[in-house]
Formats: sequence, C-alpha cells, structure tokens
Amino acid sequence: MADVTWEDPYCGEGNNCYRIGVDGDGNSYIAVAGAEATYLTDTADALRQLIRDIKAGKADHLLAD
Repeated sequence: MADVTWEDPYCGEGNNCYRIGVDGDGNSYIAVAGAEATYLTDTADALRQLIRDIKAGKADHLLAD
C-alpha cells in the first residue's frame, strides 16, 4: 500500500464514512473508513474536479430519496 496520509473520516448518518488522503507524490485517495487498504486513487486535480462536480449537484441523481 502507498504511504497515504488520511484525513479524519467524513461521515453521514449511520456507518456511511469515507476518508480522503494524499501521498508524497501528490496523488489523492478515497476509501471507506476502516477499509483503507481498498481505495480509489487518482491525481489531486481529479479529486478537486470531483469535489467541484459534487458541489455543483452533478451527482445528485445517485442519491436515493
């Protein structure tokens, strides 16, 4: 596993917790809290764009009412 520095978990209601991290090369990581050995990784720019898109509502259709 890469040497990742993880942020504190971001949690919704219940057990819906995610962690975001970075490594020394500037790559970003997203994992379910408690399962950090299984992660999604990409560049920091890709993470920035993902966050912008989520804030803009582009993923709202994925949320169940």
